[in-house]
Amino acid sequence: MKYSAIYLAIFIERSNRFIARCRLLNTGEEIITHVKNTGRSKELLLPNALVAVNHQPSDKRKTAYDLIAVKKGEMWINIDSQIPNALAAEGILSGKIKLPGLKGSINYLKREYTYERSKFDIYFETDQQEKGFVEVKGMTLENYEIGAFPDAPTLRGLKHVEELRLAQTMEYHCYVLFVVQFPTIQTATIHREMQPALYEAVEKAKADGVQILAYNCDVDQESISIKEAVPFDLNQKFIDPNQ
Repeated sequence: MKYSAIYLAIFIERSNRFIARCRLLNTGEEIITHVKNTGRSKELLLPNALVAVNHQPSDKRKTAYDLIAVKKGEMWINIDSQIPNALAAEGILSGKIKLPGLKGSINYLKREYTYERSKFDIYFETDQQEKGFVEVKGMTLENYEIGAFPDAPTLRGLKHVEELRLAQTMEYHCYVLFVVQFPTIQTATIHREMQPALYEAVEKAKADGVQILAYNCDVDQESISIKEAVPFDLNQKFIDPNQ
């Protein structure tokens, strides 16, 4: 996934969940940007952080720029919450992302599929009459090369994990896929202290056969692509950089 019109800027402040002020490096102009992630991102969106903004002017928009990535040390972290689903669908269809436990090859995939009370990110079928769901979560929180989800409590995420667990009992093949939106990571995990209920739901889902996967990404200021599978360890200790 490559963005079309990237400019580098210095982050000034986040006015609210959706809006931030930045200063373009090339002109010094102060701009208002749309933050494409409603998570907290406190450890990333710091004053004077180097960020990448995508210029997308339109009469239908309140801002002409989207804030899509932040430089943390030597590493770019993509914070565009719309990207993980697209990367996941493309990766599954191309075979870059493997879904363990399937006997057949995926021959049908649909995004945003409604099942019972949930709308799962991906529904698929295989040539061996297998059916399943993949719920995709973007991961942007990192500390000491450990990635964690979530960086803020998510009732929607909790609901989806619980309903994947139910779908698994109905003979669907169910997966939670974390798309780690940065390259350097040793292990991915659940931020237990942030949301104990989500940790417990993932623990129960995993025990009932829902598979938990994580793939990291190659990221720079202009692009992001799936890199490789990384270990997921529910018991990995995570130190929140914001505490």
